[in-house]
Amino acid sequence: MFKIQKAETINKTFRMPIELVSKLQIVAQEQEISMNNLIVQCCEYALDHLDTKK
Repeated sequence: MFKIQKAETINKTFRMPIELVSKLQIVAQEQEISMNNLIVQCCEYALDHLDTKK
């Protein structure tokens, strides 16, 4: 049976440099995805590849 699944989310506000937001907007438009989707993917990638060695 087909079941619609919705990812659980939470709203947060972050302050980001204007130039970074502009770059993200361009990439999101070029890739035809939402800014939110792009930022989630960027954060997940960064965390997955984080160097935890000190």
